[in-house]
Amino acid sequence: MRFINVIKVALRALRRSAMRSILTALGIIIGVAAVIAMVSIGNGAKSQVEASIASLGQNIISVYPGSATTGGMHGGWGSASSLTVDEALTIRREISGIVAVSPEMRDRQQVLANGLNWNSSVNGEDVTYLDIRLWTIAEGEMFTEGDVNSAAKVCVIGQTVVAKLFPDGDPVGRSLRIRNLPFKIVGVLKAKGFNYFGSDQDDVVIIPYTSHLKRIARRPNLNSIIIQAESPDQMTRIQQDVTDFLQQRRNGRDPDFTVRNQQELAEAATATTKTMTVLLGAIAGVSLIVGGIGIMNIMLVSVTERTREIGIRLAVGAHGRDVLTQFLVEAIILSVMGGTLGILLGVGSSQLISRLNGWPVLVSTSAIVGAVAFSAAIGVFFGFYPARKAAQLDPIEALRYE
Repeated sequence: MRFINVIKVALRALRRSAMRSILTALGIIIGVAAVIAMVSIGNGAKSQVEASIASLGQNIISVYPGSATTGGMHGGWGSASSLTVDEALTIRREISGIVAVSPEMRDRQQVLANGLNWNSSVNGEDVTYLDIRLWTIAEGEMFTEGDVNSAAKVCVIGQTVVAKLFPDGDPVGRSLRIRNLPFKIVGVLKAKGFNYFGSDQDDVVIIPYTSHLKRIARRPNLNSIIIQAESPDQMTRIQQDVTDFLQQRRNGRDPDFTVRNQQELAEAATATTKTMTVLLGAIAGVSLIVGGIGIMNIMLVSVTERTREIGIRLAVGAHGRDVLTQFLVEAIILSVMGGTLGILLGVGSSQLISRLNGWPVLVSTSAIVGAVAFSAAIGVFFGFYPARKAAQLDPIEALRYE
């Protein structure tokens, strides 16, 4: 029997019991839809985390203070602050593949301006900081290299600081006070929102790191060093070079610093969402198995109902493999039809969930292809036993069946 005829006969058989075919395919429809919707939600959450990490900058390597031991007292991560400006400048000068380096100071201070006050993050940075963080100026300009060299009292501020201290707008050219020192506002940053860690990135006052060291913190050591690599494939090598350099500067003492790259941060941040996506997909996949069992059950019923028809076909010359192919094709058609409708329902459901709850969703092509392939495989797997049972019927016994 030609394969096109096999498909026609299969469609005719399914059409004779249209309602039963629809109900049988319903398990596959729901299973595929659930898999696509759940995986889309998981992928959407993962992409949102990755976008939040990317907003911190591209190809970033960060150096943080490590632990410290003093007089028998052990401090945890960040308790030792031995990073220096000279180390940061030497890293920029001597290690290849680095685009920019920003020595960094971080502190929270009460900031006063315009008769108002606000507790904000005061960061000391280099002029390259905005390029590293992929941040742009909305008004005014960034402070200059000359401002850094002279430890000038200038700053750029985030949109949250503008809203809290300058509700009348136009802060550029005006001053705010940090530790009772006046800092002239030379620029306003574009809004960036909250980062992955839940911190408001716009609640910030950025001043030259030299100004922070000499006028605000009044100490010689840095809080951290931010390094930008030329490309992602150089990050591991630069991370190791920085580690070796800093360890060499410490003359073999135990490391009191930690060097992390952005890829490690992204992997750690997305590990939970990856697990959630796999878990949701696996739970939804159970319904596909249940749908497959439903197909097997209905195909067994169909074999019983059509025993006499099978006997006639075998009696007039049909081979067992023809009968096997016939019932297997019916099972595959049921699965593929259910998979196709499940794709439409899954994509529609994920978009509806996104609109109603505001969740990010990302419909994956691989999830769609995988769901269809899996549903077809279920048709083959769960349809094979009923098809084989039909092919092994004895023609004479089948003709006697009532």
